[in-house]
Amino acid sequence: MKRESVLIIVVAVMASLLEIVDASIVNVALSSMMGNLGATLEDISMVITGYAIANAIILPVSAWLGERIGRRVYFLGCIALFTVTSVACGLAPNLETLTVFRILQGLAGGALLPTSQTLIYEQFPKEKAGIAGAIFGMSVMIGPALGPVLGGYLTDTFGWRSIFNINLPLGLLALFIGSLVIFDREKEPGKENQKSELDIWGLTFLVLGIGCLQYVLERGEADDWFASNIILFNAVIAAVALPLFVWWELRVKNPIINVRLFLQPLVSNGVFLMGMIGFFLYGVVFILPVFVSRTLHYDATQIGVLFIPGSILTAALMPFIGRAMVQGVDPRKLIFVGLLSLEVCLYTMTLLSPLSSEGEILRMLFIRGFGMAFLFVPINSSILSQFKGVEMGQVSGLLNLSRQIGGSVGIALIGTMLNKNSHQNYLDLTSKVSLLNANTQSAYYGAANTLGSKMSEGLGMATGNEAALKSLYGRIQNQVFMLSFRQLMFLMMIIFATAFIPLALIRFKNKTNTVVDAH
Repeated sequence: MKRESVLIIVVAVMASLLEIVDASIVNVALSSMMGNLGATLEDISMVITGYAIANAIILPVSAWLGERIGRRVYFLGCIALFTVTSVACGLAPNLETLTVFRILQGLAGGALLPTSQTLIYEQFPKEKAGIAGAIFGMSVMIGPALGPVLGGYLTDTFGWRSIFNINLPLGLLALFIGSLVIFDREKEPGKENQKSELDIWGLTFLVLGIGCLQYVLERGEADDWFASNIILFNAVIAAVALPLFVWWELRVKNPIINVRLFLQPLVSNGVFLMGMIGFFLYGVVFILPVFVSRTLHYDATQIGVLFIPGSILTAALMPFIGRAMVQGVDPRKLIFVGLLSLEVCLYTMTLLSPLSSEGEILRMLFIRGFGMAFLFVPINSSILSQFKGVEMGQVSGLLNLSRQIGGSVGIALIGTMLNKNSHQNYLDLTSKVSLLNANTQSAYYGAANTLGSKMSEGLGMATGNEAALKSLYGRIQNQVFMLSFRQLMFLMMIIFATAFIPLALIRFKNKTNTVVDAH
């Protein structure tokens, strides 16, 4: 491989890591940011929501913007904007300023991921697309695992502003190397001087549709869904704007997104598959830390460390999966192994209990890591290798968008169902807890006798009886959570099983397109 190609891959991996790590690094610093900026949890959550919405808006149009502006200017400009807005976030004097710069950071960061993926794939011939998928997949998997750990360490050691300021040297390095090796793609014959017109209505419908949909998914649970006028308003706008976008893009001469790509089973089934992976990936990352913090009493940094071994296993397996694809292994067989592994992972999560050890959780995460290695590389590589030029970039954007939307759906569903099931399970359990019940009497009087007056005073209780009531209430809450957790895992198993449907329908072309040269 040429030295320039190696440098392009290095820049693309750095850019994608910057974006992926920054999407998760803020979560562990929210409490520190709340105290420093004098904000509530609901206020500070807009720092995350704004970034996610901006990401979702820019992902599907990155290929179009790159063609219109020129990939060199677009990609390097996004790295520069991401770096500058990161520093601005670190220097933000108040919550409003932080939110604005975080949204701009999300716009720049969302463009980095699909463009980086396309750059990596263009460095390899079509028969070695599996290796390209492995390289990109490693950055996608390492980023979410590295973010919470790095964020926790930086916040505890240097303060929350350091999680943004650390992007300055990394961004400048990526910008310097990129300026040496990133150039515009060669135009296809006959299209050298062709300039597409700005599709202002398509862009408007897309921004409204994707932006409002992402807002509904991000804020729905916190705002009680359609009981909130804001959520209802955004849902209506999304329901109107997205069909209008599809209708308009089918009529316009130079569409922002070629929606006719969805007519190809390869694209539509691939997008559905990637959406289900996002549903699983983000859903598990959302619910498992809650379980671990309640059972093992881990803090955010310890939880982040818990995810690292499984992510390392994924990264270690990806080159072997890529090599297997190069040797001609049917990608559908590899995807089947991955989907089956994630179903087994969800099943093992239904067996977790308050007595589960760290070893049991690690084994489950190793199964998850094993399965993820068999999915990212075959899906991305087998689909993107069938396209070239701007179409490759558009399909890359759609795959990344579907993963993010799927993740948002997963988090929204789990948050809503956890709240609903917890309420119902609490009513069911408390209806059976009465001092007229022999088991309740045994638990209550046993706790009252055990918790003596000194212990109850130390806990702020007036009597041992009050301490016993608190103990009984705590045990009920733990059981309520465990019941709700298991119900959610069974629900996720059922939903995720639908991923086998597009796998059965997906078909790859006999002849793949030759991947164009990067220069």
